[in-house]
Amino acid sequence: MEMHDQRDIRADRETVWAALLSADVLQECVPGAQEVTGSPEDGFQATVVQKVGPVKATFKGMVSLTDMKDLESLTLSGEGKGGAAGFAKGSAKVRLEEIEGGTRLYYDVDAKVGGKLAQLGSRIIDGFAKKMADQFFSRFQEVLEGPAEDSEEEPEAVKKGWLKRLTSRS
Repeated sequence: MEMHDQRDIRADRETVWAALLSADVLQECVPGAQEVTGSPEDGFQATVVQKVGPVKATFKGMVSLTDMKDLESLTLSGEGKGGAAGFAKGSAKVRLEEIEGGTRLYYDVDAKVGGKLAQLGSRIIDGFAKKMADQFFSRFQEVLEGPAEDSEEEPEAVKKGWLKRLTSRS
């Protein structure tokens, strides 16, 4: 499954780049992430719980950052094993471009699954992969900007935008 999209983020390119390299931001943004540890240099270890159709699994895996060009682009690649449920692996090529008022983030996602998950059919898997990518980049944007102005404040919305608030104090 391949997907391409972009987001305009109201934050400078340095802030967006730093967020892409942060284990805390990744944990906040990856749907179902229980734990993300590590560093951009050594890679991140992640534990993610997800339900795809009737299959619920805990995936343990690794995320690595490659093809890094400071403040311009990188590739996030990950692979996780979910026991009897099978495996999931994928990558997101991310490119940053300075625009008026912030940064445009382009992403190209490629995802694959195997084992029991693959038996669910491509329609379910493709829909799930698209939803995961959309959720990740939506949450990433919220972490940097705070909740959208037209959205209703949720109790957890207080956490959103924490990176922007943190960096604006320095």
